[in-house]
Amino acid sequence: MAGRNFELNDRRKKKKPIRFKDLILFEDERVIVVNKPGGISSLSDRDTEVNMQTLGKKYHPEATLAHRLDKHTTGALIFAKGTDNYRELAGAFARREVIKHYIALIHGSRDFEEEIIELPIGTSGRGKARIDMEEGKDSLTVVDTAEKFRHATLVDCQPLTGRTHQIRIHLTAIGCPLVGDSLYGGKDIFLSEIKRNYKFNRKLEESPINDGFLLHARGIALPLPGDDSETSFIAPLPKKMETAVRILRKYDT
Repeated sequence: MAGRNFELNDRRKKKKPIRFKDLILFEDERVIVVNKPGGISSLSDRDTEVNMQTLGKKYHPEATLAHRLDKHTTGALIFAKGTDNYRELAGAFARREVIKHYIALIHGSRDFEEEIIELPIGTSGRGKARIDMEEGKDSLTVVDTAEKFRHATLVDCQPLTGRTHQIRIHLTAIGCPLVGDSLYGGKDIFLSEIKRNYKFNRKLEESPINDGFLLHARGIALPLPGDDSETSFIAPLPKKMETAVRILRKYDT
């Protein structure tokens, strides 16, 4: 190798840049509704300059987020166009006129039918929520089973309040944390754990089927500015959630 000239080429796989236009589910003169990808914050993030608000502003200079989703939560996210439309949407959220449904994958085979979780939530100051019976804020989540497997359950969650990490901490509190949610006691699921006669490849490290925790804002319904009737938006499931569910249906039923 002595004396040989060479270049340090970076052959690592690079992530494709996010195209805001590709995320749009609906747009008119009042709002933009997008299907937020995972791994990107709604607002500012210390780890990256890219967030949904900056992407929205680049697409439309008057776009302002009407609400937020956690960094690793995917799904329906609404921007208002202009101050007046933002004010009306903010009012609808404040008056709890907005219906939100989330899909989540949790540990355990569970049967829920309009299960009400009503536990006050506080924060630890380190970005983590906790059940706080003395000083926590009133928090209410309704949970239904959408699809049940042997080791996991796909649930529909309707948060009737909007606390930090509400769905995640509420589900953990009743003994069924989100699969892969290590912050709140969740663990990964591996194919070797659910597939009979699984053949190990000792040369490769096995990857989990979930690729992080799976929490998706599936649908949102609310009155749009200047319209008293309710409008609904549905966000398709991300590919990694579809893949995990497909594997569970095949090997864990």
